[in-house]
Amino acid sequence: MDDTLQHDTSTPAGVLDVAAVRAFHDRLDDLSSTDNPLEAVRALAELQNAISARQAHLVVAAHEHQQARDIPRGITARDTTREVGSQIGFARRCPGRRGTAFLNLAHTLVDDMPHTLAALAAGVITEWDATRIVREVAGLSRADRARVDAAIADQLGAVATGRLVTAARTEACRVDPDTIRARRVKAETERRVSLRPAPDAMAYLTAFLPVKDALACKAALDQAATDAAKSSDKPRGQVMADTLVERVTGRRPATGGTDLTVNLLMPLDSLTGNTPAYVPGYGPVPADLVREWFTTGDPTGPLIRRLFTHPGTGDIIGMESRARRYPGLLAMLILLRDQVCRTPWCGAPIRHTDHITRHTDGGPTSERNGQGLCARCNYVEEHPDHHVTGDGSHTRTQAGGFTAHSYPPTPPGMPPPTRSYLERTLMEITWHHSVRTNDEDDSEGDSGDE
Repeated sequence: MDDTLQHDTSTPAGVLDVAAVRAFHDRLDDLSSTDNPLEAVRALAELQNAISARQAHLVVAAHEHQQARDIPRGITARDTTREVGSQIGFARRCPGRRGTAFLNLAHTLVDDMPHTLAALAAGVITEWDATRIVREVAGLSRADRARVDAAIADQLGAVATGRLVTAARTEACRVDPDTIRARRVKAETERRVSLRPAPDAMAYLTAFLPVKDALACKAALDQAATDAAKSSDKPRGQVMADTLVERVTGRRPATGGTDLTVNLLMPLDSLTGNTPAYVPGYGPVPADLVREWFTTGDPTGPLIRRLFTHPGTGDIIGMESRARRYPGLLAMLILLRDQVCRTPWCGAPIRHTDHITRHTDGGPTSERNGQGLCARCNYVEEHPDHHVTGDGSHTRTQAGGFTAHSYPPTPPGMPPPTRSYLERTLMEITWHHSVRTNDEDDSEGDSGDE
């Protein structure tokens, strides 16, 4: 802060009051002449997040002040909260319902989740990150919220929003499965379809469905797009949208059954305990719901394919290939390992399987040298100022003068994937030995039959 603000004659030196904040706001244009604009962008983003944390403290104080006034007047706590929500809405220039939502967020952060609040105050997560995390602990006790907060502390500011939400949801399923089950049962009664306007005479048609039904619908549309790829020049998204309209309106109903498969990463504890399973492209699924899927069955639903990791670690078994491009099974393995785009803070769906060390530079087509990326991040890597090094267990990305690290997420019920080069090498040796042994056994069995 400059000297004129620090030595304002109307307030003690160094005090950041409302007048000082407004004066700082008026001087933000001075940053346009900075020598490093990206550094200024980072600083402003962190400041914006830190301001949200300070606002959280202030709205809690405003709520307590209003309570102190309303209790002697016999005003109910609900009416006080509603009034404070409207006051916050006026202060933040937003609807009163959003003011109440921010008040609830503030109370959860200030009262129960110190690690998440500290990360917001440090500027390394956004208000939206904090909001998504707090949604996952709705209904939990204060002690359980604190447990979830502590469990995700080391990931705050280090991974994308989706990874944070997944970690919070997974821990919430562990610490209070009964509350999560009750929330799910209630949510299933609220399934619905809604319509919202979009730009350019378009609209968003949204279906709020139980996860298994939603996965089956998405898998059916994916399959339709795959089938049409041979005879249509339309992008996959257009084919899926057209298929949805045709089947819902009855213009071209689906005929016969469709073989749909949902991949499920599931430790044994999901069958006996509270460790959630994981569906790539969706996230954690509570253990009681997984048991329900396998005990009740649904002949009209998708086939559930269970996938396993290397015993004792969080690694999915690796494979090698001599191909220039990643073949189907190896690409699928990397997709299941990484789950979302590996670029730090991206979290978009994986569209490309990329060589970390380029194939033209001698990089092998292997699990260790592969990473899942969205299309945009894969294209960005072609820029000469964008550098990615490392392997599948730990990549380092350098861009715009910043360096960020990325690790594959931890599968449910398993320890984090090993970062040891020696351990990964031994795992691959064991894997290849097992493959050769199985091939030899198959060859002997075939020769014996002839």
